[in-house]
Amino acid sequence: MSACNEWGQPIGPALPNFSAPRPPARAPLVGRFCRVEPLDPARHAAELWQANTGGSGSHWTYLPYGPFDAFASYAEWLRERALTSDPLFFSIVLLEAEQPVGVASYLRIEPSSASIEVGHLSLSPRLARSPAATEAMYLMMKHAFELGYRRYEWKCDALNAPSRAAAERLGFLFEGIFRQAAVYKGRSRDTAWYSIIDSEWPALERALSGWLEPDNFDTEGVQRRRLSELTRQLRPMAR
Repeated sequence: MSACNEWGQPIGPALPNFSAPRPPARAPLVGRFCRVEPLDPARHAAELWQANTGGSGSHWTYLPYGPFDAFASYAEWLRERALTSDPLFFSIVLLEAEQPVGVASYLRIEPSSASIEVGHLSLSPRLARSPAATEAMYLMMKHAFELGYRRYEWKCDALNAPSRAAAERLGFLFEGIFRQAAVYKGRSRDTAWYSIIDSEWPALERALSGWLEPDNFDTEGVQRRRLSELTRQLRPMAR
């Protein structure tokens, strides 16, 4: 039940102990399958380029940049991205091979509202749909909530079915479509909004960390329990 102010108007819950979280630092986040580390073009560019040239290029369709026609242009793009603090870019490195295979960022970092978004996800064919990809997303959201953020966002082109499925698999709640929200690559974009809030995080963290446990994978590395089943159970009324 909402509280009311002195004029009888409903207002949101008070946050008497609210303290704005600090922005995320340029520091590595280490898991069992991968390490999410600050983007360093000098160390990452060549291997990221190699990882991204192994597929059709379709993973660039819903990003506002790419595919790149040459290594030089891709490396220059990485150098520009590495200089920004919002978005704050990271490289996703496979621990077993010590190979960078993807890029992700925090963006729309708003400590005053304790809100932060994950985006600019460029997962190479080697990383996409792997336990390391899930772990990278888990490490980033875990870090955000540990810093004190109350809201963690995921946004994508509403036509990007794989991204929307990934958001729901990871436990994000669909909030709606912002119509004609952007123009990119000469075309109109409706944007699908998803979020996780801090009150949902403890149960979701247990589901994600449990899915990533070694005993959830057989000797061939095949999952025994599907993450989508675990996260769907947490909020059945939202599905």
